[in-house]
Amino acid sequence: LVVSHPLYIHGFWDYETPKVMVVKNRTLGVIYRSVQFLVITYFIWYVFISQKAYQESETRPESSVYTLMKGSAIHGDEILDTVEYARPSEGGDVISTILRREFTFNQRQDTCAEHFNVADANCTTDSDCVEGEVNFNGHGRRTGRCVQYYNHTFKTCEIQTWCPIEEYAVVREPPLEEAINFTVFIRNSIHFPKFKVGNIKDARNKRDIKRYLNKCHYDEESDPYCPIFRLGYIAAQARENFSELCNTGGVIGVFINWKCNLDLDPSHCKPTYSFRRLDLRKDLPDAGYYYRFAKYYSKDGEETRTLIKAYGIRLDIIVHGHAGKFSPIPTIISTVTAMTSVGICTIICDWIMLTFIDKNEVYSERKFDEVSNKKRYSFSATQFHLFL
Repeated sequence: LVVSHPLYIHGFWDYETPKVMVVKNRTLGVIYRSVQFLVITYFIWYVFISQKAYQESETRPESSVYTLMKGSAIHGDEILDTVEYARPSEGGDVISTILRREFTFNQRQDTCAEHFNVADANCTTDSDCVEGEVNFNGHGRRTGRCVQYYNHTFKTCEIQTWCPIEEYAVVREPPLEEAINFTVFIRNSIHFPKFKVGNIKDARNKRDIKRYLNKCHYDEESDPYCPIFRLGYIAAQARENFSELCNTGGVIGVFINWKCNLDLDPSHCKPTYSFRRLDLRKDLPDAGYYYRFAKYYSKDGEETRTLIKAYGIRLDIIVHGHAGKFSPIPTIISTVTAMTSVGICTIICDWIMLTFIDKNEVYSERKFDEVSNKKRYSFSATQFHLFL
């Protein structure tokens, strides 16, 4: 009895091993070793030294920010302190300072003419003004009357609102240039829960720390660990002109980056700072930063207010963190990846050898063997039972 056995079943038990061919070619050898050296150097420098791929890392730290602005300035006959220019005077990750103010004094609930730039506010007769209509881009509710625009000859629709309106009665004061020397203290607490590591306490006693904080100002070169920043320094680092910021206001991001290598002493875990303007470009009409608030009082037994439009610098404190510590698992993975990538050297050199070097046909014949798959396999019945 002769039994035909499929080739793929027979070959399942075969062992295969790659064929090694030594090519005596100095040019190809130089290329091979050079590429090999470059690949190994790249992995050692980039993966292990630059990216520290042998470490387990954490990039989402727990963080809190406390800010405090200090300084005083003489503005005309006024002495401005923290309560006057800082919002809030003690803040979190956002704090702002007023650099210029516009006042609308003695506003009362009354009726007055709408501003002429508001859509459909200009009129000639009462029929042009719809009673009770509210334009949300305007200042109040229309009474249905067409009245003279204050002391001008043209007319606009009358509205019920706080009168006089801001655009007509606003008084602008000069900018607070002295604010360039105001300071903001930024205390940032951070914690990496995976490694149970947070802010490292300073070894100096409290008296030395207080004395240091009373005289230090942050500087990237001379004093990189002082948490007190001059507003002028922040504006300069964000590449902004402080005088222009006084007129238009602006939003500046203060980026705190904690990059901690926990294989070293934890005291090396210190923050670095960078600054960048975050609001719209200053050449756009909506650029800058401002807000309004009012101070209310009673005058002649009637509720009255002073409306204040404040331009200033708003600081947004944004915290990033990265901590890493040696771990065997990422080390093994990175090492295996590096060793596997060395195989690209063989692929490159094979391609050069079979494409560009003389005698490439000879190399091709030596490297590849053609094996016929037409051979049949027969077994006797005894052999078949033994095979099973």
